[in-house]
Amino acid sequence: MGMKGREEMKTIRFAVCGAGCRGTGLTLDILCNLADVEVCGVFDPYTDKAEHLAAKVAEKRGVAPKVYASAEALFDAEKPDAALVSTSWEAHIPVTLLALEKGIAVAMEVGSVYDEGECRALIETWERTRTPFMLMENCCFGKDELFATALYRAGVLGEAVYCHGAYMHDLREEVSYGGKNRHYRLGEYSTRNRDNYPTHDLGPIAKLLGINRGNRMVSLVSRSSAAKGLSAYLETRDDLPELQGRVFRQGDIVETLITCENGELISLRLDTTLPTYYSREFTVRGTKGLYEQTTNLVMTDEDLEHDFEPLVTMRARLGNAEQYYDKYLPKVWKDITPEEIEAGHGGMDTIEFRVFCDCLKEGREMPIDVYDAAAWMCIAYLSEESIRTGKEVPIPDFTNGAYKTRPIQDVIEL
Repeated sequence: MGMKGREEMKTIRFAVCGAGCRGTGLTLDILCNLADVEVCGVFDPYTDKAEHLAAKVAEKRGVAPKVYASAEALFDAEKPDAALVSTSWEAHIPVTLLALEKGIAVAMEVGSVYDEGECRALIETWERTRTPFMLMENCCFGKDELFATALYRAGVLGEAVYCHGAYMHDLREEVSYGGKNRHYRLGEYSTRNRDNYPTHDLGPIAKLLGINRGNRMVSLVSRSSAAKGLSAYLETRDDLPELQGRVFRQGDIVETLITCENGELISLRLDTTLPTYYSREFTVRGTKGLYEQTTNLVMTDEDLEHDFEPLVTMRARLGNAEQYYDKYLPKVWKDITPEEIEAGHGGMDTIEFRVFCDCLKEGREMPIDVYDAAAWMCIAYLSEESIRTGKEVPIPDFTNGAYKTRPIQDVIEL
């Protein structure tokens, strides 16, 4: 591997590949605030974006990282310990494969894939090189998701039967101004119809259910609504005349049902082009109880034992999850600082990158590996196939049968 010996790695030299909104935010809010991290170089196909990020890093750290015209030039010149891959979805896998081949550990931001070949290439390259890799699915480190997982591991909810998640996020402005802001989502929504961003909702569910670790997803069926939201939004935007009248392919609502080998049912919803509030709707239904993120509600058999008015009971308990925090909220969320909460996504990003850096320096297994990345991201292209054909489609076993004996691994100690 190209990295210095782990026993010598006191500072992790990060290359940043992708200086868009997400790459810039992670670099300035997280990487520049971790004492044992140095940003040694930046690449973005839009050089002005890379230069802007480098200047901002200099303001925070006093030294500007060098800007490179390609990821390969950055890797060869700087020989970094790790790379944050926060490029467009199309470039995620190619840049990641290049880094893995060069022995550079990869923190790959979440995104989308377009076919099984990309997933197989990721797995083959990692299995051959064993270069450390982690999919940076920050929602797996979310307070609600980890709290619910701790409840589940403790048996409070019984045996899981059904889980639900959503990516509800009004992206009409971001998509519509993609041409002006050079954002790839405009092209995606113009040409494809699928659950294009499945890992925020699926990732925490998959970890809870032991997907790739004693369990696996077997098949899915997806359906899409009409695509009307963006067109209606653009009718009100006189500064985007070139987009008015454009026909978009991406349905406003995409629903996906996934069956699991151990009998659980997973439902996912993509909801990004209609007026809505932000929500992930993380929900766990078990044989002894439930957790619901939207209402921050825990309800168990004990709550219902002498209850003859369930609706009244539910309303009285809205937000009652906090009553369980002393016993079940993971320590990392009890100890989080206001500065860490402010840094990004309510603290999830800080916890996630701390785990990546600690695993890298200590030589520990990354908690979200290439098999997870492939299994979660493949939902994008499989949902597209299901919508197009109207059929249920199989989900590959990317572990080649190894899931049967792989032990459960949560992203942190619960």
